Amino acid sequence: MKVSRFTLVSLVTSASLAVVAAGCSPPERESDAETADAAAATSAEDFGTMDDLIAAAQEEGELNVIALPPDWANYGAMIDTFADKYDIEVNSAQPDAASQDEINAANQLQGTERAPDVFDLGQSVALANTEMFAPYKVSTWETIPDEFKDPDGTWVNDYGGFMSIGYDSSKVPEVSTLDDLLGPEFEGKVALNGDPTQAGAAFSGVVMAAVANGGSAEDIAPGVDYFVELDRAGNFLPVDPTSATIQSGQTPVVIDWDYLNAAEAANNPDWKVVVPENAVVGGYYFQAINKDAPHPAAARLWQEFLYSDEGQNIWLGGGARPVRAEAMAEAGTIDQEAYDALPPVSGEPVLPTEPQVQKAADYLNANWSKVVG
Repeated sequence: MKVSRFTLVSLVTSASLAVVAAGCSPPERESDAETADAAAATSAEDFGTMDDLIAAAQEEGELNVIALPPDWANYGAMIDTFADKYDIEVNSAQPDAASQDEINAANQLQGTERAPDVFDLGQSVALANTEMFAPYKVSTWETIPDEFKDPDGTWVNDYGGFMSIGYDSSKVPEVSTLDDLLGPEFEGKVALNGDPTQAGAAFSGVVMAAVANGGSAEDIAPGVDYFVELDRAGNFLPVDPTSATIQSGQTPVVIDWDYLNAAEAANNPDWKVVVPENAVVGGYYFQAINKDAPHPAAARLWQEFLYSDEGQNIWLGGGARPVRAEAMAEAGTIDQEAYDALPPVSGEPVLPTEPQVQKAADYLNANWSKVVG
């Protein structure tokens, strides 16, 4: 079917951290009754009012985020706007880390002031670690479709997009399908954003390859086989792409979310983006609060900001599709210009379900070594 300005909300969906060992253990976090109360809060009402939540967060004064590149879905603007609006210092650790690294950091830094307060995770990693999340329902909870949130508020989808191929048209031929990338003109040029056993974008890239080659969201063996073939052809480039590697020409072809690939066009007019019509794979990222957050009030205020009209429009400004888009469009609070600028998508969309993701993740963990082993 033809899907114009596709929002993902009308369908059911379902960053590498290196922790350097220090010469001494990090200081333990201080705890008191107020911190304990904030950590137990499941809505702003538990603080009294939104103003009370803001005051509690400002008293903490800091927020720890992790794996949020400033050029990923406009997170740079999101962080700066939140910090300025509430006068809270945002400590952004390891912006290029993968989803699994966020979980590793939370485990390794548990009980310290350096632990991440919040998570932004790919689907497979999020659903495997829900016991680490603190339930919380934001004030705009009722405007988030039920299929995009845990009923208890343990996790909530935040923004989404479609898997795509970004390429420098001045360095490689025109691309329309994944099969094009197997040609000799692409030798040593095709990069995947991350390790699919750890990073959500890379995971979805394998799903896209599976769908394009007769597989499905559940049967991703054809996707792994595709990357084996890509590697044997000498075309797979085992480099995590960044804006710097794209601008330098090191990674002239990148398999990644459409909103990330589209952002590169601002720096390179030759950068083109295509969502293969025979493999339209979409997905949302998962937002959650660390149940052991050192700044529990600030963590909850961050969630309130992300799911406010202002926060959702910031993601939209980065080309990502915010989870509340349809409700905001109906209410007239969406950034209409940015909404209308979302790239059109043609084809039958595939949005992996939770069981499909788990089955695919198990297969990847057992078989991705065929590509990189």
